[in-house]
Order: sequence, then structure tokens, then C-alpha cells
Amino acid sequence: MEVVMKVSETLKSLKETRLSGLRAPMEFFDFHRISRPAGLDEAVQRISYNTRYFSGNYGLIVAVLAVYAIIVNPLLLISLAFLTLGFVAINKFGADPMQVGDHVVTQKSLYTGLFVIGIPMLWLSSPLGTFFWLVGASSVLILGHATIMELGVESEYGTVQDAV
Repeated sequence: MEVVMKVSETLKSLKETRLSGLRAPMEFFDFHRISRPAGLDEAVQRISYNTRYFSGNYGLIVAVLAVYAIIVNPLLLISLAFLTLGFVAINKFGADPMQVGDHVVTQKSLYTGLFVIGIPMLWLSSPLGTFFWLVGASSVLILGHATIMELGVESEYGTVQDAV
């Protein structure tokens, strides 16, 4: 019951902090604001403004790409599940040493077995390749969108408020 309460509290705080910054899909996909920047200075200005303005949407894009990357790499999914569930099971059930035949199984030997099996599985699942794919795909999508989206009207008023 405690776990359910912690998860619900975490989701509420996530909703209040991260998801409150999401912009409406009609604003994020506003085709009337798409244009090619005139030069590098304008592109940098657009990227700077749009990455702050659409930060919630860009975070959602990264999260969706991360879930996709894990789903399409089943060995990575199995490796992560094996290691995570192994840690949970050892912490919950393996705290006390137990006798199995002539051998005493301790928490240290359980962790050693988990690492001996889990680390090679994780290595074979290519987590670095998945990570760099995620960084590259996210960068292309986010920088591409931020570059082609014109600055909104509210960006003009931001400088007026700063001057006052």
C-alpha cells in the first residue's frame, strides 16, 4: 500500500512540475509559424527561445523516444528487468543467510551471481548504442522544430517586461 501511495505522490508532483509546462498540440504544431530562418543569428535566437518555451513538449518527445528505444530492443528490456527485479528480490528476500545443502548463501553471493549474469546480458544488449541513438534522434527532432518555428508574439512582450 505504501508503494502505491509513493507512486501516486510521484505522479502528482510530476504532473505539477513537468506536465504543467506542456503547450497545446495546436500551438506546438502551428503550421502558420513555420518558416526558414533568415540567418544563423535568427536560428540561434529561435532555438534559444523555443527550447525554453516548448521545454515540456520536448521532454515528452525524449520520454516517448526512450520508451520506443527500450521496446524495440528486447534484450535491453530483459536485461534491465532482470537486474532491477534481481535487486528488489535480493533486498526483500535475501537479507539473511540461508543454508542450501552444504553451502551458505549470503546476500553478497546473491549479488555476485546477479552481476555475473546481468552485466554480460546488459553488455550484449548495447545500451550505449541505444543511448547515443536517443541523443541523436532527440537532438535532430528538437533542434529541427526549434529552428523552423517562428518566435511567438509573447516573445516580443518578454523584452518589454524586462525593461520595466
